[in-house]
Amino acid sequence: MEKRPNRKFAYKQVYQRIHSAILQGILKPGDRIPSARTLAKEMGVARGTVEEGYALLKAEGYIESKGQAGTLVSQDIQDPSTVKKAIATSRQPGFMSEIQVSDIMPFQLGIPALDAFPKQTWSRMTARCARNTHIDNLVYPSVYGIPELRVAIAQYLQLSRGVQCQPTQVFITSGYVNSLKWISKVLLQPESYIGVEDPGYPLTRRILENNHFNVIPVPVDEDGINIPNNDKIAAVIVTPAHQSPTCVSLSLNRRQMLLEWAETNQSWIVEDDYDGEYRHTGLPLPALKSLDTQDRVIYSGTFSKVLFPSLRMAYIVVPQKQVSNFEQCSELYAGNVSGLIQSSVLAFMQEGHLARHIQRMRKLYRERRELAARLFNQILGDRVSIEPQSGGMHMIVKLNDPKSDDMAIAEKMMKAGLFSQALSQWSSRPIHPSLILSFTNIRTEEECLKLISQLKDIGI
Repeated sequence: MEKRPNRKFAYKQVYQRIHSAILQGILKPGDRIPSARTLAKEMGVARGTVEEGYALLKAEGYIESKGQAGTLVSQDIQDPSTVKKAIATSRQPGFMSEIQVSDIMPFQLGIPALDAFPKQTWSRMTARCARNTHIDNLVYPSVYGIPELRVAIAQYLQLSRGVQCQPTQVFITSGYVNSLKWISKVLLQPESYIGVEDPGYPLTRRILENNHFNVIPVPVDEDGINIPNNDKIAAVIVTPAHQSPTCVSLSLNRRQMLLEWAETNQSWIVEDDYDGEYRHTGLPLPALKSLDTQDRVIYSGTFSKVLFPSLRMAYIVVPQKQVSNFEQCSELYAGNVSGLIQSSVLAFMQEGHLARHIQRMRKLYRERRELAARLFNQILGDRVSIEPQSGGMHMIVKLNDPKSDDMAIAEKMMKAGLFSQALSQWSSRPIHPSLILSFTNIRTEEECLKLISQLKDIGI
């Protein structure tokens, strides 16, 4: 049986609990603290004991009563030497460097242009969906994804990416990690050999190795991934629209060869179409899945790049003959996206907002990349080179001095508050020193000039 606090000292425990939360920045000026009645029940003490602790906090100026508004942390506590602010940190998916959650770091990868996202329209969608919630919407959502959204995604893929599929082939997931785990669990045997692009997204390798698969690097050249020459490879994971990170597009000839390889070897191709909508020149290339006549391609898409990452929603399109196998495994890997979020995305798509937003982003990203590339070449001159690319959300900045240490430079940038990844970190073989930098959130020429000046100070 849990021991109740000693009444003689219980008020001090009340004081210390609130006092510590304020000093650590967990409770901030203006935040409401629990009522004496509520906290008394939580701590198992008398209400008068809590009020005694609160009285001590008020006397020291930490909290103040605001009548019906309740008891709040005092607005006068703003001296940094008095209050230590709590900083929540997180890691950019796939990397070790810690960054502050509240800030978008300059050049940060994987973040769309959030300043251009139609927040008011999205707010109206979500508010309307919340108001129209019925009792039937309060139960567990389908583990496959709400039916109407699966239909909308199937329609969207057919029109925009050339992927012909039935809604039953579409499954909603909570992101790329969830998608890849689900696909590998259903289609592959433990310790299977899986080919990954080299250079390629480090998180992919980590997911596979963590799930006890054998990872085989497959070189990438100017035409995209090479055809695997290892007969043991049961699947390959590719980014054909804009290879991650080189941004080259998988050529038509290489696409056909890869599909033939998969059919001949009865292997699988996982197509990660993470930013296939964003092509800077000409129309977006059709998805690799659109050429698949033998049902060997599993298509993986996400809303993180076309909407925003905190949505945590993605989807996969599986071969028709594998639908029942994915359904049988669905309770382990699906159902992780709230019904309200799914309904909001559905409304956003049905009313045409998604298509319009993508069109605007294509133009914006082309402009922002051209601005960044022009100023990099203008200011850093012969130190770097930036080759043209057909699309994507980041650029490769090649360091012209072949002796440069791109990993050391990337580390200096991170310490200076600039996000960076060295191309060497993405490859298992020697590669020309380069930096992988995103341009999506560089909004103005003035901002870009300031960032490049910081790079000069670092020593690029």
